[in-house]
Amino acid sequence: MAEQVPLVDYLVLGTTPHLVANECTSCGARFFDRRNACANCGKTEFTKADVAPTGEVRAFTIVTFAAPGVPVPYVAAVVDCDGTSVRANLVNVDPDPEHVSLGMKVRLATMPIGTDENGTEAIGFGFEPLGG
Repeated sequence: MAEQVPLVDYLVLGTTPHLVANECTSCGARFFDRRNACANCGKTEFTKADVAPTGEVRAFTIVTFAAPGVPVPYVAAVVDCDGTSVRANLVNVDPDPEHVSLGMKVRLATMPIGTDENGTEAIGFGFEPLGG
């Protein structure tokens, strides 16, 4: 099997892929990027926290115009994963209002997004509808 690398450092690959946030040890606010201080309380200590792999769509938009080479339409969404807000695309769903809705239950999905000349695969993520 080819080597795989996550597109972002907060995506953990393996048998159960998941996201990991930086959590403020003082107030519990979570961030996916590196922080020198918490944007919520200003404290400076963080710990790693696993993010629930399932969630609910809180906001979305169907993108119909994008940069050249970016296939459209697609769904950009904000997903609430047990209190952690995650911005990601919805995948494996038709990008129209008949198939996407607020409150829709989704789960983390990973997919290869490119392979370099050495055969190393870059792996990205999105969220797909939960069955049923």
